[in-house]
Amino acid sequence: MCVARLVPGQSDWVEGTEMQALALEGVRKVYGKGDGAVAALDGVTVGVRRGSFTAVMGPSGSGKSTFLHCAAGLDRPTAGRVLLGDTDLASLGETALTRLRRDRIGFVFQAYNLLPSLTVGQNITLPSRLAGVRPDAGWVREVVGRVGIADRLGHRPAQLSGGQQQRVAIARALVGKPEVVLADEPTGALDSRTGKQVLSLLRELVDTLGQTVLMVTHDPVAASYAHRVVFLADGKHAGSLEQPTPAAVAERMTHLGEW
Repeated sequence: MCVARLVPGQSDWVEGTEMQALALEGVRKVYGKGDGAVAALDGVTVGVRRGSFTAVMGPSGSGKSTFLHCAAGLDRPTAGRVLLGDTDLASLGETALTRLRRDRIGFVFQAYNLLPSLTVGQNITLPSRLAGVRPDAGWVREVVGRVGIADRLGHRPAQLSGGQQQRVAIARALVGKPEVVLADEPTGALDSRTGKQVLSLLRELVDTLGQTVLMVTHDPVAASYAHRVVFLADGKHAGSLEQPTPAAVAERMTHLGEW
Protein backbone atom coordinates (compact mmCIF):
# COMPACT_ATOMS: atom_id res chain seq x y z
CA MET A 1 0.00 0.00 0.00
CA CYS A 2 1.21 3.50 -0.80
CA VAL A 3 1.61 5.66 2.28
CA ALA A 4 2.00 9.41 1.87
CA ARG A 5 4.46 11.08 4.21
CA LEU A 6 5.58 14.58 4.91
CA VAL A 7 9.29 15.24 4.67
CA PRO A 8 10.43 17.28 7.68
CA GLY A 9 10.69 20.97 6.92
CA GLN A 10 8.79 20.65 3.65
CA SER A 11 5.23 21.44 2.66
CA ASP A 12 5.01 19.01 -0.25
CA TRP A 13 3.67 15.48 0.19
CA VAL A 14 5.71 12.60 -1.24
CA GLU A 15 4.27 9.20 -2.05
CA GLY A 16 5.62 6.05 -0.47
CA THR A 17 8.76 4.78 -2.13
CA GLU A 18 7.07 1.70 -3.58
CA MET A 19 5.14 4.03 -5.90
CA GLN A 20 8.08 6.26 -6.77
CA ALA A 21 10.65 5.73 -9.47
CA LEU A 22 12.63 8.77 -8.31
CA ALA A 23 12.47 11.22 -5.43
CA LEU A 24 14.32 14.34 -4.35
CA GLU A 25 13.83 14.98 -0.65
CA GLY A 26 14.80 18.35 0.80
CA VAL A 27 17.54 18.70 -1.81
CA ARG A 28 19.79 21.74 -1.48
CA LYS A 29 22.68 22.32 -3.87
CA VAL A 30 25.08 25.19 -3.22
CA TYR A 31 27.87 26.20 -5.58
CA GLY A 32 30.78 28.25 -4.26
CA LYS A 33 31.56 29.35 -0.72
CA GLY A 34 31.19 32.39 1.48
CA ASP A 35 29.79 35.56 -0.03
CA GLY A 36 29.99 34.01 -3.50
CA ALA A 37 27.87 30.97 -2.64
CA VAL A 38 24.80 30.39 -4.82
CA ALA A 39 21.96 28.01 -3.91
CA ALA A 40 20.93 26.48 -7.23
CA LEU A 41 18.41 24.28 -5.38
CA ASP A 42 17.02 25.25 -2.00
CA GLY A 43 15.16 22.48 -0.19
CA VAL A 44 13.39 20.90 -3.17
CA THR A 45 11.12 17.91 -2.51
CA VAL A 46 9.60 16.19 -5.55
CA GLY A 47 8.52 12.61 -6.15
CA VAL A 48 8.20 11.06 -9.61
CA ARG A 49 5.61 8.29 -9.81
CA ARG A 50 6.44 5.08 -11.63
CA GLY A 51 4.97 4.92 -15.12
CA SER A 52 4.41 8.67 -15.31
CA PHE A 53 5.58 11.50 -17.57
CA THR A 54 6.74 14.50 -15.52
CA ALA A 55 7.96 17.81 -16.94
CA VAL A 56 10.10 20.29 -15.01
CA MET A 57 9.78 23.97 -15.91
CA GLY A 58 11.02 27.31 -14.66
CA PRO A 59 12.67 30.50 -15.86
CA SER A 60 16.36 30.69 -16.64
CA GLY A 61 18.34 30.24 -13.44
CA SER A 62 15.49 28.49 -11.62
CA GLY A 63 17.52 25.33 -11.02
CA LYS A 64 16.18 23.03 -13.76
CA SER A 65 19.58 21.79 -14.92
CA THR A 66 20.80 21.29 -11.36
CA PHE A 67 17.59 19.39 -10.59
CA LEU A 68 18.25 17.04 -13.49
CA HIS A 69 21.92 16.63 -12.60
CA CYS A 70 21.10 15.76 -9.00
CA ALA A 71 18.36 13.36 -10.13
CA ALA A 72 20.88 11.62 -12.38
CA GLY A 73 23.58 11.40 -9.74
CA LEU A 74 25.83 13.70 -11.78
CA ASP A 75 25.86 16.26 -8.94
CA ARG A 76 25.78 15.39 -5.26
CA PRO A 77 23.39 17.52 -3.16
CA THR A 78 24.83 19.74 -0.45
CA ALA A 79 21.94 18.58 1.73
CA GLY A 80 18.93 16.30 1.38
CA ARG A 81 18.86 13.09 -0.56
CA VAL A 82 18.00 11.60 -3.95
CA LEU A 83 16.38 8.17 -4.19
CA LEU A 84 16.20 6.00 -7.30
CA GLY A 85 13.64 3.46 -6.21
CA ASP A 86 14.87 2.57 -2.74
CA THR A 87 18.52 3.38 -3.48
CA ASP A 88 19.93 6.47 -1.79
CA LEU A 89 22.42 7.89 -4.30
CA ALA A 90 24.44 9.46 -1.48
CA SER A 91 25.32 5.97 -0.25
CA LEU A 92 27.13 5.13 -3.49
CA GLY A 93 30.73 5.76 -4.45
CA GLU A 94 31.65 7.10 -7.88
CA THR A 95 32.10 3.66 -9.45
CA ALA A 96 28.73 2.48 -8.15
CA LEU A 97 27.09 5.71 -9.29
CA THR A 98 28.50 5.25 -12.78
CA ARG A 99 27.14 1.71 -12.85
CA LEU A 100 23.74 2.91 -11.62
CA ARG A 101 23.50 5.55 -14.35
CA ARG A 102 24.46 2.96 -16.96
CA ASP A 103 22.11 0.23 -15.76
CA ARG A 104 19.09 2.04 -14.31
CA ILE A 105 18.81 5.45 -16.03
CA GLY A 106 18.30 6.32 -19.68
CA PHE A 107 19.36 9.71 -21.03
CA VAL A 108 17.96 11.73 -23.93
CA PHE A 109 19.72 14.99 -24.79
CA GLN A 110 18.87 17.98 -26.95
CA ALA A 111 22.00 17.39 -29.07
CA TYR A 112 21.28 13.63 -29.56
CA ASN A 113 24.91 12.66 -28.69
CA LEU A 114 25.14 9.98 -31.37
CA LEU A 115 28.53 8.76 -32.62
CA PRO A 116 28.76 9.70 -36.31
CA SER A 117 31.04 6.79 -37.23
CA LEU A 118 28.56 4.18 -36.01
CA THR A 119 25.37 2.98 -37.65
CA VAL A 120 21.99 3.54 -36.04
CA GLY A 121 21.95 -0.05 -34.80
CA GLN A 122 25.44 0.27 -33.34
CA ASN A 123 24.57 3.56 -31.61
CA ILE A 124 21.48 2.02 -30.04
CA THR A 125 23.31 -0.98 -28.60
CA LEU A 126 26.56 0.81 -27.71
CA PRO A 127 25.79 1.31 -23.97
CA SER A 128 25.05 -2.41 -23.56
CA ARG A 129 28.21 -3.40 -25.38
CA LEU A 130 30.33 -0.99 -23.33
CA ALA A 131 28.87 -2.61 -20.23
CA GLY A 132 29.85 -6.04 -21.56
CA VAL A 133 26.20 -7.08 -21.84
CA ARG A 134 24.75 -8.78 -24.90
CA PRO A 135 21.72 -6.73 -26.05
CA ASP A 136 18.37 -8.50 -25.89
CA ALA A 137 17.68 -8.90 -29.62
CA GLY A 138 13.94 -9.26 -29.15
CA TRP A 139 13.72 -6.14 -27.01
CA VAL A 140 15.89 -4.18 -29.48
CA ARG A 141 13.51 -5.13 -32.29
CA GLU A 142 10.51 -4.04 -30.23
CA VAL A 143 12.12 -0.73 -29.28
CA VAL A 144 13.22 0.23 -32.80
CA GLY A 145 9.79 -0.72 -34.07
CA ARG A 146 8.04 1.40 -31.48
CA VAL A 147 10.17 4.47 -32.14
CA GLY A 148 9.82 4.06 -35.91
CA ILE A 149 13.41 3.52 -37.05
CA ALA A 150 13.43 -0.21 -37.90
CA ASP A 151 14.25 0.64 -41.53
CA ARG A 152 17.18 2.92 -40.59
CA LEU A 153 19.42 0.59 -38.61
CA GLY A 154 22.17 0.52 -41.25
CA HIS A 155 22.24 4.31 -41.72
CA ARG A 156 24.72 6.73 -40.17
CA PRO A 157 23.42 9.66 -38.08
CA ALA A 158 24.36 12.16 -40.83
CA GLN A 159 21.91 10.37 -43.15
CA LEU A 160 19.00 11.02 -40.77
CA SER A 161 16.81 14.02 -40.08
CA GLY A 162 16.92 15.66 -36.66
CA GLY A 163 13.72 13.94 -35.64
CA GLN A 164 15.05 10.55 -36.71
CA GLN A 165 18.27 11.13 -34.77
CA GLN A 166 16.26 11.93 -31.65
CA ARG A 167 14.28 8.73 -32.14
CA VAL A 168 17.59 6.85 -32.24
CA ALA A 169 18.61 8.58 -29.00
CA ILE A 170 15.31 7.55 -27.38
CA ALA A 171 15.77 3.96 -28.55
CA ARG A 172 19.31 3.95 -27.11
CA ALA A 173 17.91 5.18 -23.78
CA LEU A 174 15.28 2.42 -23.72
CA VAL A 175 17.35 -0.60 -24.76
CA GLY A 176 18.77 -1.04 -21.26
CA LYS A 177 15.24 -1.17 -19.77
CA PRO A 178 15.90 1.76 -17.42
CA GLU A 179 13.80 2.57 -14.39
CA VAL A 180 13.59 6.19 -15.50
CA VAL A 181 14.42 8.17 -18.64
CA LEU A 182 15.79 11.66 -18.07
CA ALA A 183 15.24 13.99 -21.03
CA ASP A 184 17.00 17.36 -21.21
CA GLU A 185 15.16 19.68 -23.64
CA PRO A 186 14.68 16.76 -26.05
CA THR A 187 12.87 18.86 -28.67
CA GLY A 188 15.01 21.99 -28.38
CA ALA A 189 16.82 21.35 -31.68
CA LEU A 190 13.72 20.29 -33.61
CA ASP A 191 11.08 22.18 -35.58
CA SER A 192 7.65 22.31 -33.98
CA ARG A 193 6.06 19.55 -36.07
CA THR A 194 8.93 17.12 -35.52
CA GLY A 195 9.10 18.09 -31.86
CA LYS A 196 5.45 17.20 -31.40
CA GLN A 197 6.08 13.79 -32.99
CA VAL A 198 8.92 13.12 -30.55
CA LEU A 199 6.81 14.25 -27.58
CA SER A 200 3.93 12.06 -28.72
CA LEU A 201 6.37 9.16 -28.88
CA LEU A 202 7.60 9.80 -25.32
CA ARG A 203 4.02 9.95 -24.04
CA GLU A 204 3.15 6.75 -25.93
CA LEU A 205 6.11 4.94 -24.36
CA VAL A 206 4.85 5.96 -20.93
CA ASP A 207 1.25 5.02 -21.63
CA THR A 208 1.93 1.69 -23.39
CA LEU A 209 5.19 0.43 -21.83
CA GLY A 210 4.85 1.95 -18.38
CA GLN A 211 8.14 3.79 -18.83
CA THR A 212 8.89 6.64 -16.40
CA VAL A 213 10.04 9.88 -18.05
CA LEU A 214 11.31 13.05 -16.38
CA MET A 215 11.77 15.89 -18.86
CA VAL A 216 13.23 19.37 -18.43
CA THR A 217 11.75 21.87 -20.87
CA HIS A 218 11.13 25.60 -21.34
CA ASP A 219 8.21 25.06 -23.73
CA PRO A 220 4.61 25.05 -22.43
CA VAL A 221 3.50 22.99 -25.44
CA ALA A 222 6.14 20.34 -24.71
CA ALA A 223 5.17 20.33 -21.03
CA SER A 224 1.52 19.71 -21.93
CA TYR A 225 2.39 16.20 -23.12
CA ALA A 226 3.28 15.26 -19.53
CA HIS A 227 0.92 13.98 -16.85
CA ARG A 228 2.27 16.59 -14.44
CA VAL A 229 4.41 19.71 -14.58
CA VAL A 230 6.67 20.62 -11.65
CA PHE A 231 7.64 24.29 -11.45
CA LEU A 232 10.88 25.71 -10.06
CA ALA A 233 11.60 29.33 -9.20
CA ASP A 234 14.79 30.66 -7.62
CA GLY A 235 15.85 27.13 -6.76
CA LYS A 236 12.63 26.32 -4.91
CA HIS A 237 9.71 24.05 -5.72
CA ALA A 238 7.00 26.47 -6.87
CA GLY A 239 4.05 24.11 -7.20
CA SER A 240 2.84 21.61 -9.76
CA LEU A 241 0.08 21.21 -12.32
CA GLU A 242 -1.76 17.98 -13.08
CA GLN A 243 -3.07 17.17 -16.58
CA PRO A 244 -1.53 20.36 -18.02
CA THR A 245 -2.58 22.28 -21.11
CA PRO A 246 -0.28 24.73 -22.94
CA ALA A 247 -2.43 27.68 -21.81
CA ALA A 248 -2.49 26.56 -18.17
CA VAL A 249 1.28 26.00 -18.15
CA ALA A 250 1.95 29.41 -19.72
CA GLU A 251 -0.38 31.08 -17.21
CA ARG A 252 1.36 29.41 -14.28
CA MET A 253 4.77 30.43 -15.63
CA THR A 254 3.76 34.09 -15.66
CA HIS A 255 2.95 33.94 -11.94
CA LEU A 256 5.94 31.98 -10.63
CA GLY A 257 7.32 35.06 -8.93
CA GLU A 258 4.27 35.09 -6.67
CA TRP A 259 5.17 31.78 -4.99
